[in-house]
Amino acid sequence: MAPLATAYPDAVAGSTDAYQVWETVDPEKWVPDGYVCIRVDSRGAGRSAGLLDMLGEQEARDYYEAIEWAGTQGWSNGRVGLLGISYYAANQWLVAALRPPHLTAICPWEGFTDFYRDLNRHGGISSRFGQAWQDHQIFTVQHGVGERGRRNPNNGELVAGPPTLSEDELAANRVETIAEGKRRELVDDFSRARTPDLTRIEVPVLSAANWAHHLHTRGNFDGYAKVSSPQKWLEVHGHEHYAEFYTDYGVDLQKRFFGHFLKGEATGWEHQPPVRLNVRHLGGSFEGRDEHEWPLARTRWTRFHLDAASGSLSTTAPAAERTIEFEALGPGVDFWTEPLTEPLEITGPASARVRLASSTTDADLFVTLRVRDPDGNEVSLVSAIDEHGVLAVGWLRASHRELDEARSLPHQPWHPHTRTLPLTPGEAVDLDVEIWPTSLVVPPGYRLGVTLSGRDFQMPGDGPWPVIYGIEQRGNGVFVHDDPDDRPAGIFDGTTTVHTGPDARTSLLLPVIPITAR
Repeated sequence: MAPLATAYPDAVAGSTDAYQVWETVDPEKWVPDGYVCIRVDSRGAGRSAGLLDMLGEQEARDYYEAIEWAGTQGWSNGRVGLLGISYYAANQWLVAALRPPHLTAICPWEGFTDFYRDLNRHGGISSRFGQAWQDHQIFTVQHGVGERGRRNPNNGELVAGPPTLSEDELAANRVETIAEGKRRELVDDFSRARTPDLTRIEVPVLSAANWAHHLHTRGNFDGYAKVSSPQKWLEVHGHEHYAEFYTDYGVDLQKRFFGHFLKGEATGWEHQPPVRLNVRHLGGSFEGRDEHEWPLARTRWTRFHLDAASGSLSTTAPAAERTIEFEALGPGVDFWTEPLTEPLEITGPASARVRLASSTTDADLFVTLRVRDPDGNEVSLVSAIDEHGVLAVGWLRASHRELDEARSLPHQPWHPHTRTLPLTPGEAVDLDVEIWPTSLVVPPGYRLGVTLSGRDFQMPGDGPWPVIYGIEQRGNGVFVHDDPDDRPAGIFDGTTTVHTGPDARTSLLLPVIPITAR
């Protein structure tokens, strides 16, 4: 918790930090207000024996039973709430869809909802994060690690014991959730079982999203949109993944929500607007703004056209058809606006339409939104995981381009990922790419740009770049897509040709918010 305490001292003020556990609430900040904080080691993890099956149906059912136990104890008022970050948010969606009777309200803070699209495969492209995270943070606390693991500093007990099992015994006691996800290129029953039916959730929901988390951002917006709860709220913030959950801002929000629904207190929550945005500005500042819906009703959906002839990005469609090529494993091609003459606010979900051809039978497309200052320098934005983050990203494997027209929206294309459509080398096809929600007010004099590439965009410069889980962070945090098993040579290392012009209609659809209409 040292980085948190240094950057956000209010997050740890008044606590000894003795009982704080990463991504869950600090009991010393909640128990004095009359809350009972319960943490349960899921089956097969920590000090709970059994088969470890992350996000599996049995884990959700165990969670259900834990909620019902807590709601019927003598010290309980029968109202149970759920609060946590990341995994402790993702499994809230799963258990809430089971409708345990004593579950009263949930606050999933930065937590994904779709096992396939959010966690394992972005646009059908395998993300390396899951395996790295599982190996470093899950398997290290599997029940039976025992003496090879850590000890609880408060009671001296083994965190993942007491038995100490062999590596073979540990392997036999777990489902290789991420490896299975990697092995299964398409959506099937394995990923469906780990993806909640959000429409079944009816309890009050406070969905707290981060503008720039390449695992969680999409899920919190999707969760807010799709739950059936008549009482639901969306909050969106910036800063690092570990920050606002613990700061005074975040804890005050959480306590007003739970004080209202769990304790019946007069917290003023009944007056809370449905949507609370912290709109990003350059320099790390945010503009707090209350809204009534998402996406914002006053959004001017604006199409920015790419022109291969000039490398420009403009609201004016190019007059002629042109093409531009790039090596799939190279840096790609850039398109930039002229310097802006007035502020431009982009807040909301976005999409890209790209006509492309490949020299091979498939191609991965990475769509990266960027900003440059008046001197031509790259603008990096502190994201949830990467201190040098980009504005927004979308991904799509060309063979997964099939759309579900009934579920697609202009600003959010929906790909079923249930079959592959290989490319014919040299033959152009249209790709509709989902770009995850974002927010930024771009000042006059700056340029807005987009990079199309066949690999992850990398921030220019020599670093040094932070490294987590052995992954160098250069704009995408730990969410990179360079697994050679998923991108074999001879298929994903070809030449990609982008078509632009009035027929190709290669463009971005961006959510422009009128500055004068606030």
